[in-house]
Amino acid sequence: MDSQWRFYKPYVSPFDPCRPQTVKRYVVAPNQFLVFQPPNLPQFPPMKALRKGTLWPALFSPYDGQGEQRAGDSCE
Repeated sequence: MDSQWRFYKPYVSPFDPCRPQTVKRYVVAPNQFLVFQPPNLPQFPPMKALRKGTLWPALFSPYDGQGEQRAGDSCE
């Protein structure tokens, strides 16, 4: 399976008052990689599926919390 992360460099205007962030990233949902649900797709045990938020490991996408704004990323 391909990596779920995608990276890009945003356009930075010469008149932008904020310090530019050089590379931004976003997640492509894992369901975009499956055209259809194949038969006999592996499944998590029920309690693990509740913790992960999905029954199928192929559709699991971990959340790392990096989408939040960090100190120093905004205009001052």
